[in-house]
Amino acid sequence: MLSIESVTLFLPAILAVLTCLLTFIFIRRNATKQLNDLPGPKPIPFFGNALDLFVPSEQRLPVIRSWHKEFSSYPFMRLWIGNRPNIFVTRASAAEVILRSSKHIEKSYEYSFLHPWLGTGLLTSTGSKWHSRRKLLTPAFHFKILDDFLQVFNEQSKIFQSKLLKVNGRSPDGFNIFPYITRCALDAICDAAMGRHVNAQEEANSEYVKAVYEIGAIVQNRQLYPWLQPNIIFKWLPIGFRHRQCLNVLHGFTEKVIAEKKTEFKARYENGIDKPVEKKRLAFLDLLIEASGNGKYLSDFDIREEVDTFMFEGHDTTAAGIGWCLFFIGRHPEIQERVHEELDLIFGDDPERDFTMADLTDLKYLECCIKEAQRLSPSVPIFSRHATEDIEMDGFIVPKGSAVSIVPFLMHRDPTYFKDPERFDPDRFLPENSMGRHPYAYIPFSAGPRNCIGQKFAMMEEKVVVGSILRKFKITSLEKFENVPVLIELVTRPKCGFKVKLSPRNI
Repeated sequence: MLSIESVTLFLPAILAVLTCLLTFIFIRRNATKQLNDLPGPKPIPFFGNALDLFVPSEQRLPVIRSWHKEFSSYPFMRLWIGNRPNIFVTRASAAEVILRSSKHIEKSYEYSFLHPWLGTGLLTSTGSKWHSRRKLLTPAFHFKILDDFLQVFNEQSKIFQSKLLKVNGRSPDGFNIFPYITRCALDAICDAAMGRHVNAQEEANSEYVKAVYEIGAIVQNRQLYPWLQPNIIFKWLPIGFRHRQCLNVLHGFTEKVIAEKKTEFKARYENGIDKPVEKKRLAFLDLLIEASGNGKYLSDFDIREEVDTFMFEGHDTTAAGIGWCLFFIGRHPEIQERVHEELDLIFGDDPERDFTMADLTDLKYLECCIKEAQRLSPSVPIFSRHATEDIEMDGFIVPKGSAVSIVPFLMHRDPTYFKDPERFDPDRFLPENSMGRHPYAYIPFSAGPRNCIGQKFAMMEEKVVVGSILRKFKITSLEKFENVPVLIELVTRPKCGFKVKLSPRNI
């Protein structure tokens, strides 16, 4: 039995706990009411709007677009994923509030499901770690280093050409080009990121590519479905078992290459750091190992975080960008003819000459085509931040604790800035047509302090690969965009790829 002295001793602590609990409930209740007053589809208890998205992956985009149509007069729409509020931003002025700010740089809770794969590297980290990693990695994307990567893009594009020649000869009625694009992008990023040839273009079934696709779908399912989020449940489900298998493939690959590279570095310097070595192109991994200070600044785990991040960001997203660009060009012969004219003007009658940096600068119209494809099908369809304080957004208050998701797939279709927004029109990005456009109306690589560090790398690769194919072929896309099932997972990609026909050009 408790004495009066004991009760007197613990009473202040009990009252403090009760006060904190009641304050939390009051704040939560007010925040929930505030959130439910914001425009958005009606949620149901516990599930929120998650059950509306519990459909085959290719049907999620139509659901989201139907909500957007219903709430298009607002700058955003409020969704509930379980008991977590998510603000889907669909207007440039509202996106600017988040993206230009140095305060709102913390990634949302949904990114935590990427941590088992990518750790807390540049994509997923926040605070001082993000600042230090950004500062450390920015020199790796200096134009002089990017110039070295151009050799990789040229080499892999030529292999890509040869593969397409063979498959086109076997499939005169058309074939799915997307798997070939994906393997080309994987070879390019492995060479650029790790300095390793994995010869994915020579193998029809890449275990790494399969693992990337599967883990992307698994991560999005966890982001959308609250019943998959608790680790104690997830790890015992078949999807959790497959998740671990994918991680073993992905981490096993990068860990093996990191170990090999470190052995090379040790052998290189074991006789003294001043020992002369042959100058060669450095991969991203080489630069990380050099910057690691033999573990002082970056551990092996830190290096793996960044290599895995760069592999994902520079492979899957770039493959999607290349694929969508070729698809849209293949749907518009008149636009393709203008690209051919530009390429012929630059390369003349020499279809074998490698691309140079000067060539890439001169490919103005091809760049417009790539940008327009990224407008209609941005490689990253959604990216999110965590609201660490109340945010005023176009006259509305978004409460602290909400996830704020910028949705380029919808923002890029705003008729205020893009007349006839569903039409593929590269002229939108000619300098004279871009003047005065809201700076946040087009954000395929995000914007502000946390913009994509590798966007120049991506644009270079897309120009070389797309340009290489169109130097050799005329491409015809055999499907309409509205008939292509689109997945908006971690990356915007076609569920079943693209069926195309290629006709060799006689230059």
